[in-house]
Amino acid sequence: MSEELQNEEQAQQAPAKDDKAADLNINDLNAMRQIIDVASSRGAFKPGSEMIAVGQVYEKLSNFLDQVAKQAEAAKATQGA
Repeated sequence: MSEELQNEEQAQQAPAKDDKAADLNINDLNAMRQIIDVASSRGAFKPGSEMIAVGQVYEKLSNFLDQVAKQAEAAKATQGA
């Protein structure tokens, strides 16, 4: 029975973690991109596989942020018309 209580407690705590995940926004993603820029310029990542993985994530993040910016501009243009 104690296992059932622990499972119930974990299930009740899970939504709190989801609420925190919802706090992530575009400004946070921009900050992450800047952090990657600074860290890479300071040599925080080893050349080779580390830098390749970081570069791939950076490119995905940059492409996503560029798309969001374009969508925001389109939305402003639509509202202004």
